[in-house]
Amino acid sequence: MTLDEHLTLIDRLRLREFPAVPGRSGMVESGPGYHIAGLRVSEEFWDADAVEVAEAEEEFTAELTALVHALSLRWGAPETVDLTAQLERSAQGLSVRPPLDALCGYVPRMHGWRVQGRWIGVGVGQGARELPFQLVAAIGEGVV
Repeated sequence: MTLDEHLTLIDRLRLREFPAVPGRSGMVESGPGYHIAGLRVSEEFWDADAVEVAEAEEEFTAELTALVHALSLRWGAPETVDLTAQLERSAQGLSVRPPLDALCGYVPRMHGWRVQGRWIGVGVGQGARELPFQLVAAIGEGVV
């Protein structure tokens, strides 16, 4: 997907109603109060060397930077949302509300904005060294 396609998808999800029950359609997971979109997913790195992983990380970070810049032109500077506390709660078996419960497992921090009563977050993550990098956008209600 191109930057324009990322922005179009974020806009569509920002305006879309949240479903009453969790579900998935393509690269979009939705549930009560949230949507998570996989904007781009790399291949897995089971047999990759460190150079390949570093190159992929650099690519995804550059794509995230461009997306953050474009969204900042619309909504101002983002706040940084650190998901470490949610990951720690989850690891302790404590409840973490959706979609942060899913995101914290592979996205350590997100760039976020509040727009018309919803929050929009974008970030890059990788659950483990051999797993794919993911550029994600999340839209939710309430407070992050």
